[in-house]
Amino acid sequence: KATVVLNYAAMDPGLTNDRCSFWHFRFYPTSEMKIEALTTYFQKQRPDIKKVFLLNENYTHGQQVSKASREYLARKRPDIQSAGDDVVPLAQVRDFAPQIAKIRASGADTVITSNWGSDLSLLFKAAKDSGLNINFFTMNANNPSIPASLGNWGADKVGVIWNWGHNAPTPELEKIYVDYKKKTNEDFIFAAHWNGLNMLLAAMKQAKSTDAKKVAFALEGLKYKSPIGEIEMRKTDHQLQAPLYLGMWAKQGSKGVKYDAEGTGYGFRSEVVWDSYISAQPTSCQMKRPS
Repeated sequence: KATVVLNYAAMDPGLTNDRCSFWHFRFYPTSEMKIEALTTYFQKQRPDIKKVFLLNENYTHGQQVSKASREYLARKRPDIQSAGDDVVPLAQVRDFAPQIAKIRASGADTVITSNWGSDLSLLFKAAKDSGLNINFFTMNANNPSIPASLGNWGADKVGVIWNWGHNAPTPELEKIYVDYKKKTNEDFIFAAHWNGLNMLLAAMKQAKSTDAKKVAFALEGLKYKSPIGEIEMRKTDHQLQAPLYLGMWAKQGSKGVKYDAEGTGYGFRSEVVWDSYISAQPTSCQMKRPS
């Protein structure tokens, strides 16, 4: 039976390139889109960053982030030195002290990491315990339980590239965030879910049907007025084109930090908003559509 798949988290670029499918729609940025945005930030706004260490998990996602980071930094900031490029086995390391010692010894001023779950929280714990005061740019520092591990140590040094932020200048989504927090006592962090479900509903209305094929044809190429601005489901590869955000960890009450994360008294300041054209990537997708 034909099924429409709404992808709100998987960042594998292949899903909208060589392995694209008519039935798959991604509402979250790819790892390459995130690195494109981050390296643009390094290029335009962070001349102080001189030496970068890459630390990622040893599976497809981590390998893709490492590859994109090397290539995009070489293109935009060839002056940045590579301090290291390491991988760790997924969810197996219980103590990141050796990795932190290696990063410190390398002289890096910045770490780029796609780690998530325990591989991120334990990395932060080891960095905090050792007093390592350098930049960490992540893809997942906003994920549940990670903010609670940051505290004062992470202020103004831990960043997350994501598709929204609860302190971003988006009044409509701020209202959704506040209402969700009241109802669940949890932070609303994934705008991809909201965009995915609401664009699906819009496609159903446009198709006047819930038939999978009719809905998929209505969804591809759909432009939608979202709380983060107009977004588009690109027809060629079914990759959502939308703004990206950089959040920097900072004390609640400081400039730009109205809301904290997980009751910590700290939250992510909306440092940069990138228009969709900044992170847009070419695609090799040869979409096979049903007749």
